[in-house]
This record gives sequence, structure tokens and C-alpha cells, in this order.
Amino acid sequence: MTRTTTPHHTDKALETRGTYGACERREPTPTPVARARTVLISGASIAGPALAHWLARYGYRPTVVESAPALRGGGFAVDFRGAAHLAVLQKMGVLEEIRRRRTGGSSMTFIDARGNHVAALPPEFAGGDVEILRSELSRVLYDHSCPTPTPHDDTTAPAAVAGTTTAYLFGDSLTSLTETADGVHVTFEHAPPRTFDLVIGADGLHSTVRRLAFGPEEDFVSHLGYYVAGWDLPHGAAPDLAAHAVGYNEPGRLVTVGRVPRRAGDPSYGGEAFCVFASERLGHDRRDPQAQREALVQAYEGAGWRTTELVGTVRDADDLYFDAISRVDAPTWSRGRIALLGDAAYGATVGGMGTGSAIVGAYVLAGELALAAGDHRRAFARYEQKLRPYVSRCQEGGRGTGAFLAPLTQEAIAARNSALNDPAALTAMLQEGQDISADISLDDYPSLVHHDTGSDRNGS
Repeated sequence: MTRTTTPHHTDKALETRGTYGACERREPTPTPVARARTVLISGASIAGPALAHWLARYGYRPTVVESAPALRGGGFAVDFRGAAHLAVLQKMGVLEEIRRRRTGGSSMTFIDARGNHVAALPPEFAGGDVEILRSELSRVLYDHSCPTPTPHDDTTAPAAVAGTTTAYLFGDSLTSLTETADGVHVTFEHAPPRTFDLVIGADGLHSTVRRLAFGPEEDFVSHLGYYVAGWDLPHGAAPDLAAHAVGYNEPGRLVTVGRVPRRAGDPSYGGEAFCVFASERLGHDRRDPQAQREALVQAYEGAGWRTTELVGTVRDADDLYFDAISRVDAPTWSRGRIALLGDAAYGATVGGMGTGSAIVGAYVLAGELALAAGDHRRAFARYEQKLRPYVSRCQEGGRGTGAFLAPLTQEAIAARNSALNDPAALTAMLQEGQDISADISLDDYPSLVHHDTGSDRNGS
């Protein structure tokens, strides 16, 4: 079960607006790379910093732009499972740190309207081999894309291999992309225009790069019939609500509540709620949190157990994550000098192994760019050829997530619970996820490129 904490708190230590952040690029030292190619990456959550980490190692000069004023705090707990995910994290040098920050996972009990136990999820069902809060993963990847650790964190980041580092531009967003013969001219909401050799959209399901360079969102994103929401319980909420990790189902509706052990030391943390409900596409503005709150409360009207009490806490919650369970299907992941990575190219909101796929995708994309010696067309083609079959299989898990978590009939709920209570069936489900996540052969890309990677564009 994917759980949530507050999804949109930001790290005030990094907060800026339209200016380069704490991971500024310093003057490069002499390296085998004579002229480094500039790459703009949109999105500083998971895929963006991971790609920046690898590109800097290969002598590129990445700049990451992020619409939020700082790294986002809270968020879903995300997991990695299988040999491919762990191998890439090991190659990045972050696996042990992620293990130190792991949530510890948690089991969850499904209950009926009277609070009686009807089924259970073991910790490894949601937590995979290692589970970490999305915000902490983002912080780890950010720090490892920088030349030195930031002063407010005890993380030890590796030195930049090729003498280049990553620039971060927070509180800004792209407004136009114009490809020229030798670059992409980019305009921003706040920063002055610049030209980059390449642009990568790692900006999620609602990607700005995909919209600007490929077309409107509705051409690529399919609604899968469910919505998902999560929030921290506000101060003063009934303390016994989150005393135990429980989930309650009615046809087409799920509510869960509990606490993540990793956050137990936070005195302001009282637990969190997570909801999945079946619905046709809603007509609200996805950037309107009040409309989202009202849609959520309305979706659970009349529900049993303590659902009304639990869902009602969203009205006083500081932050809310709310989105459709959707799938991204882009016929091609690149156009000219612009490419898509992670959820922007092959997202599946919940259950599609999106975090692991993003990490693997960043490794492959950066490696292919390094091997192609500046030929982005060849690199983008090989990246898609190698990765598409793998992520397509991973995405299939997301297609059934809503129906698994919130089955549409009472009979389907009973069948799901029966499967969870059957050790053989549960083992088979866990093994299937492991097999899918490991079903890719990873090339061993070079650790440093000893050739000219192309023109050095106006500074970053």
C-alpha cells in the first residue's frame, strides 16, 4: 500500500524564486571533457536529480528547473524492488543511504464496518526491498547531484567526477521551447531566456515539457477510473484514528489511516490518511485544493465505519495530494533535441513502479548520451528502444491498482481479501512484482567520457 504524508511542504533551506539554488555550479576544474554540453532538466523530484547526477559524471552541464520554491517535503512513501532497481541505486552510490532512511514499512489490516479484521497486507507488499519517503529520496538524489553536501544535512555526497556540477533553478517554470539548428531556446516565467543543447522533461504526469513540445495532456494521459488522495491528519484530530494501520473498503471506495514509523520522532505528526475511490473524470481545476477537498468529502458521503470522521479531517489539513490514477502513453519519447523521462513519458500514478522506472530510465538515458558522443538522435532512439518494453510491463501494474485497492463490488472485495489471506496467492503476487521489476538487462556504462561532448552554451 502506498502511503502518504503531506505532499507539498517545501524545504525552506533551499527556497528561492527564479534564481539559482543552493547547488550552484562552481568554476569547473580541467577535465578530459573539453567542452561540456548543456542540458536543461525540468523537474526536481526523482527522475530529474537522478539524471543530473549521471550527466554531471559524464561531463555534461545540467541545469534543473523546478516550479516549486524548494524541494518538496512529505509525499508518498515509494519503494524499490528487484535486482535492476537496486543495481542502479548501488551504481549511484545511494543505496546504503536510502537503506538508512528507510521507512521500515508497515503491515496494514483491512477491517469491516465494526472494526473486525478481514485481511492483511504484509510490509513487503507495499515496501518492496526498501521503502523511503518520497521527500527523503528527493533530498538524497539532490545532494548526490551536488558537489558537496548542503550545510543543513549530514549527507555525504560524492565529488563531481568530471569537474562539473548541477545548477538548480527553483520557483520557476518553462513557458516556451523553440528548437533551432544547434540548440533549444527556452523562455521561463521568471529567469531570462537561455539556449541549451538538450532539454529533458522529467516533470511528471502533468509535464510542462510534454505539453510544450509534444502536445496537450489529453493526447497522452488516460484516466483509469479512480482518484487517489492523501494528507497528514491535522492537529487535534482524534488520536485513536491512527493508533493502528487499518483500511476500510466499500464498493469503489477505500480509506486507510496509520502512521509511518520513520516519522515517529516528529512531535507534530499524528498519522496520515490515504484514499482511493472510483469516479469518472472530475471537472474541477486540479490546482484548486478547496475543490479537491469538497470532491473528496462528497465521494465518501454515507460511508460506514469512521470514514466520515476520517475524511472530514481533510478540511483542516495543511496540505492535500489529490490526483487521478492515470497512465501516460507517449508514442515517442523524443522530438529533436527534446526528450521525456519518468512519469512524463511512461507514468502510472500508483502501482506502476514509477519511481524505480524513473531511476532506471535516468541511468539508461544518461549512459546512452555518453556513449553516443553528442549524437542525441542516436542516444534518444537507443534509450527508448532499451527501456520501452521494460516500462510498459511495469505500467501494467498501475492499470489494475484502483480495482485492487477499491474493488467495485462487495464480491470483488471478498475475492481480494481471500487472495490476501492465502499465503500461496500472496507469495505469487509478490513474486510477480519482483520478476517484472528485474526484467531488464542493464549495460555497464563508462564512469567518465574521454571525448568532446559538443559545444558549450551560454553559462549555467
